[in-house]
Amino acid sequence: MFKTNEYFDGKVKSIAFDNDGKAASIGVMAPGDYVFNTAEKEKMSVISGTLTITLAGETTQTYQAGESFYVAANSSFDAVVSQETSYLCVYG
Repeated sequence: MFKTNEYFDGKVKSIAFDNDGKAASIGVMAPGDYVFNTAEKEKMSVISGTLTITLAGETTQTYQAGESFYVAANSSFDAVVSQETSYLCVYG
């Protein structure tokens, strides 16, 4: 069954699901600045819009629709969202 999640006063919403045996979520982000913490390794793929991401200890990079980035387990990343953006996150 699907699980819905809401973060940052409803500015980030996602639906969790099983993606070929791996936990995943698909969601949308409203414009804003966010800090996300990770428990597991994550692969984030931008579906539409753009995400400007700063991974812990790395330089800032902007990802467009069709591009992906990885986040280490037990880490965090800063996200700057300038327009409504959709994403897919696969864990593990």
